[in-house]
Amino acid sequence: MDILLNLRAFLASARHGSFSEAARQLHVVPSVVAKRISDLERTTGTRLFNRSTRQVVLTEAGQKFQSSASALVAEFDEVISSLKRDEGKLEGHIRLKTPTTLTMLYLADLLSAFQREHERITMEVMLVDRSVNPIEEGFDIVITGLAESYEGVMDVPLCPIEQIVCAAPAYLAGKSYPEHPRDLADHDCLIFKPKGPSWQFESDAGPVSVDVPQKLVANDNYMLFASACAGNGIAVLPKYVARRALQEGTLVLLLQDYPLRATWLKALIPRRRQGLAHIAALRDWLRLHLENAPPLGTYD
Repeated sequence: MDILLNLRAFLASARHGSFSEAARQLHVVPSVVAKRISDLERTTGTRLFNRSTRQVVLTEAGQKFQSSASALVAEFDEVISSLKRDEGKLEGHIRLKTPTTLTMLYLADLLSAFQREHERITMEVMLVDRSVNPIEEGFDIVITGLAESYEGVMDVPLCPIEQIVCAAPAYLAGKSYPEHPRDLADHDCLIFKPKGPSWQFESDAGPVSVDVPQKLVANDNYMLFASACAGNGIAVLPKYVARRALQEGTLVLLLQDYPLRATWLKALIPRRRQGLAHIAALRDWLRLHLENAPPLGTYD
């Protein structure tokens, strides 16, 4: 079992960039983690970390080793869990990455209901608003509305997300409303950092792409929503975020003749993990409860 303990110490240290933090997570002292890493380096015959007084950083060899080590540990844990199952109850650990605002508004309740349904499943949920390769960063499932795909990872469509262009009446007062996407060049715009300042529209004449001025850049949709409501500029927001403000008149729709390019919420699942029973169960739960879900749908 020493090699398994060494692998867990390696993965915790890689995740946190610190032997001390890894030790806290593993409930041992830092010297034990350091010894386990040294043992693993002797076993592999290569240096896995560059060490300094403040942090440890993966070497190139360590980066290559990380995904394989993560898969090995996950498969071992799954085998052990499968031996403990009885009465048809699912058991296992799931590590997820989810978008911040979507989780706070909707996914938190959905994931909590899943865990209540399957009481022997444990979870670690990380709220991260950037593109994440689940293999490289050790996630079982990454839920994202971003377009990126990765080698060795399955893309599982969950549901469409309607995006709208909107602004507060206070911002638009005394200004000319944009009638074409190119008119956005004369406005202050609020940017979702992972997607950048290039906004993609559809039109009768084909796709339209515009680079907009950046009044605010944020990696969270709720920050953009708050700024738009305050009258700071024009934002692209998921409709599930802006729906109530649109109904109340706090925000108004713009450029309705130029819909934004379709966005899909999807789950990224490493191919080596997709067949595991507890991972498949959560995948199916998400698809069941998100397909045509009112909070994310295209209707008012």
